[in-house]
Amino acid sequence: MRAYGPPPAYARAVLRIIDARTGDSTEAAPARRGLTRVEAHASGLDPTALRVLLVADLLVRALELGGTPVWALLTGDHEQAELRAAAGALGIRPFEDGGDLGSGLGEAQVLHVAAGSEATPGGVLVAVAPVESSTTAAPDLSDPGALRLALLSQARDLPGRLDAAALDEARRTLAHWRGSVADWARRPSRPVPDEVRAELRSAWENDLNVPAVLGVLRRVETWPDLPDGARFETYAYADRLLGLELTRDIGSLA
Repeated sequence: MRAYGPPPAYARAVLRIIDARTGDSTEAAPARRGLTRVEAHASGLDPTALRVLLVADLLVRALELGGTPVWALLTGDHEQAELRAAAGALGIRPFEDGGDLGSGLGEAQVLHVAAGSEATPGGVLVAVAPVESSTTAAPDLSDPGALRLALLSQARDLPGRLDAAALDEARRTLAHWRGSVADWARRPSRPVPDEVRAELRSAWENDLNVPAVLGVLRRVETWPDLPDGARFETYAYADRLLGLELTRDIGSLA
């Protein structure tokens, strides 16, 4: 990645998703400005259910960043209140109840987010691999930011692992990034370089490749000759998708 260069030619941002039913890449919102329904299918309070809701949350955020109106729903048959409470702690936006869904509102696209090959109605299926945990207890919500980052750091189509080591690494990374963002915020603001913005968008518009987004942030942190004000704006921009509250500690430094 080069930090500077001529702005890329203008092209409409297009989020593409792999449809698990067909294996084909498809536009998440084929009708520009058309309503897209994102329906998460999850029950129970466990890491896999939270991962499903987190992927749905990312999908909603990515679509909205591209200017697409979204109708977000949650469908499940047990422990919905507990799951919703845990999702709220992780910064996942509220989902409407999909249990009594009728014919819909004339949406142009329907995207179902579910674990594995769980049976879902027609529409594009965004499959989420299961998460193994070192404990059978409910996920530890004492540090929701670290839990969110730990889940984001692993590709959603590969089996995930949630253990003490993964949470500790996420906790250290999040604390470091928040401290760095708070420090950079004290410098004069500079725009996100065009090529950095393009690489971030290319990552999340390519089947929601969030680990690649995190990789861009790691490179930006130490990129030579990039003003700290541009690093700040880059992290703040990416956080509109990631939802990690990277700007939370601004003003806390002496």
